[in-house]
Amino acid sequence: MLLKLPTLLTLTRIFLIPLLVGTFYLPVSWSNLACAIIFGLAGITDWLDGHLARRWQQTSAFGAFLDPVADKLIVAVSLVLLVQAIPTPGMAIAAAVIVGREITISALREWMAQLGKQGNVAVNRLGKWKTTMQMIALILLLYRKPLGPLPTLEAGLVLLFIAAGLTLWSMVVYLVAAWPILKRQGA
Repeated sequence: MLLKLPTLLTLTRIFLIPLLVGTFYLPVSWSNLACAIIFGLAGITDWLDGHLARRWQQTSAFGAFLDPVADKLIVAVSLVLLVQAIPTPGMAIAAAVIVGREITISALREWMAQLGKQGNVAVNRLGKWKTTMQMIALILLLYRKPLGPLPTLEAGLVLLFIAAGLTLWSMVVYLVAAWPILKRQGA
């Protein structure tokens, strides 16, 4: 199978995960900056792969499957690293909410697809806002050092809590949309 550029960009996001983890644990002063750059690069590939696939009409079933997997993997790994680096109840709760929602919605989408109702739980604008807040928060939290007058740790935590709130909200939106079908199926 010949992979097109959008799919290669998605795979790049997955291959960046071990680099992110290894860099996170480097005992050097610049590891925070490097982690933020690696995660930022992953975020750019997330936007670019979808943009190019639509623009060049290179969407594929494999790409549609792989893209959300890559997103969820790098976000989950980043959150695990950050819970270790920032071991607070707030960080752990935000990480648990985000990862728990992703597992729940992934399972819901899979089940709805089996029922032929995947359109009921398609990605919406709220999910895009959640993802944007989450990506910015994780970049700031991976960096964690003040950037001039900007307290990146505190700003990242605020944005992560906003992202966790949007995460819960979007999960409710998806569950409400799916509820009539769940109810008919005897849930």
